[in-house]
Amino acid sequence: MEVAVSYQLSAISGQLSVVSIKFKKTEKPMRNFKTLLVWQKSHELVLEIYNITQDFPNEERFCLTSQIRRASTSIALNIAEGCGRKTEKEFANFLNISFGSCSEVEYALLLCKDLNIIKEERYNELDNKLSEIKKMISALIKKLTN
Repeated sequence: MEVAVSYQLSAISGQLSVVSIKFKKTEKPMRNFKTLLVWQKSHELVLEIYNITQDFPNEERFCLTSQIRRASTSIALNIAEGCGRKTEKEFANFLNISFGSCSEVEYALLLCKDLNIIKEERYNELDNKLSEIKKMISALIKKLTN
């Protein structure tokens, strides 16, 4: 917030007095989520999740397939929505939601591995990508809140 103060010097007393105070609300610069590396990596993860879930068993279509797709999409969606907010506090709040969705995907991937729906090697690749995204989100939250 910018403050503009106008002063007047009295010719008689020689005293300086405040004539007016105007507050100008400064807007945060518009953020483009597509330029954020963390969003780009999140988007890539969503595409990979959609790709691997195409091969999930049919009986998992309305359960695990749907859940992991929604959770992974939520990561990128909340980063994008947070970028559209005016304050850094609001942006950080959406990043926290995104971080929670990362944990949800993390567990869903572990479950898929343990149910032998995805191979351990593929699980490790996706888990590493997810860990990197979580670190990036955490660092961005810290930057916005400090």
